[in-house]
Amino acid sequence: MNRTKIKICGLFRPCDAEFVNSAQPDFAGFVFYEKSRRNVTPQEAQKLREAIRPEIRTAGVFVDASLERIAALYRERTIEIVQLHGGEDDLFVERLRQTLPQAEIWKAFKVRSEKDLLAAERSCADRVLLDNGYGTGECFDWSLVKSFSRPFILAGGLTPQNIPEVVSRFHPYAVDLSSGVEKDGLKDRDKIAAAVKAVKSTEEY
Repeated sequence: MNRTKIKICGLFRPCDAEFVNSAQPDFAGFVFYEKSRRNVTPQEAQKLREAIRPEIRTAGVFVDASLERIAALYRERTIEIVQLHGGEDDLFVERLRQTLPQAEIWKAFKVRSEKDLLAAERSCADRVLLDNGYGTGECFDWSLVKSFSRPFILAGGLTPQNIPEVVSRFHPYAVDLSSGVEKDGLKDRDKIAAAVKAVKSTEEY
């Protein structure tokens, strides 16, 4: 039996590292996308990685970034997981895998219909993330995932309050939270702790 895992994404302040160290989620994420208010530089991300407990795996969120940029961050050990949120296709994923054979690759899909889920089903990425769209903080029609056959990461619209129901209904591989653990646009220690507790207290599936 496996417990659903949890990722806290969009860390950019030194205190954010303290918050995740205290709560101990499975994953922490850095956003490398200039249009995001949570964007971090490679140098900022490296300092955060050094401050975060080593057992918490780190993911880098990219939107149509170059393979070279992604590879540099992985090789510097800033990230262990590559999370793709743009228009990257299977060819790009395969090129990335050839370049970084040890990296775990997650591909995000904006879910509007069953057609989007079919594309996610067929993805060659190691993991697929199902979302309403990058950074919206809103959920899609979660009932669509009932027939989804491969393990998935669920994002968008998640909060400490709705995690128990979501995990018990859909049994995702992981849940990915950002705005759902923020207050006034900044990561909140208590909300992060509550979200991690909500996941870890849910029965294994």
